[in-house]
Amino acid sequence: NFTYCPATGLAKGNEHSEFAGWAFPFPGVFLMEEFISEDKESEIVELMDRDDWKPSQSGRKKQDYGPKVNFKKQRLKAGSFTGLPSFSKKIVAQMKGCSVLSGFLPVEQCNLDYMPERGSAIDPHFDDWWLWGERLVSLNLLSKTVLSMSCDSEDSLQLFPTFSKENGELSPPGSLTQTSACKNLGKEGINSILYPRLVPSKEVTVAIHLPRRSLVVLYGDARYKWKHAIHRKHIERRRICVTFRELSAEFSAGGRQEELGKELLEIALSFQGRPV
Repeated sequence: NFTYCPATGLAKGNEHSEFAGWAFPFPGVFLMEEFISEDKESEIVELMDRDDWKPSQSGRKKQDYGPKVNFKKQRLKAGSFTGLPSFSKKIVAQMKGCSVLSGFLPVEQCNLDYMPERGSAIDPHFDDWWLWGERLVSLNLLSKTVLSMSCDSEDSLQLFPTFSKENGELSPPGSLTQTSACKNLGKEGINSILYPRLVPSKEVTVAIHLPRRSLVVLYGDARYKWKHAIHRKHIERRRICVTFRELSAEFSAGGRQEELGKELLEIALSFQGRPV
């Protein structure tokens, strides 16, 4: 019932929902369109398709490049991991141009293949945070989709009213005045303008539209407070998602398992890997 607006960082109430005209800040999302060219996309997908795709859950297929992990027992070892694939070296180098990815060192890459004929989807979930660090980075290839964000928290969200200026831009929260409220909505709208609205977080879902060849980063609240999902209805044709993950603090400098983390990063950044 809300849609994320990359230009303002706000989740805006959808036109035909009960939240039309309302918005709230939605931090922790970075979206870059046209991150790679069509030629580069074709080259990457062709190289991926030379390797086998293994069946995964919910109609997906996958290729994993990462250490052997038992999340339940919190055990980790290199296993048959030989590094990220060679074609990812340039992608990872290009990511360094994004300020939000400063110091990002991927230790794992997961390619997921979605097809409408297989009913491909992924249920709302959090990515593990014992092993994986704050930033989740995904490259969306071959077709557009929608990342659906939902929240199980018992908290409430504070919504702010919005109105369109003459140039059609969305006004950020707190920028409205009583004068502008009168001018745009009439006297009936003044109370709703001056007083934000509280709604249970569970009643809110936010759509993040991912164009083809876009890069999205989830961090902060979008990583730890909001679950993410891809619904079947948002897979219109073949889609490949390339997700990169970094290590958590426990496996980074100063962490309890720093040495193991160093070993895994050295393997990952050799860029000589095949799917495990």
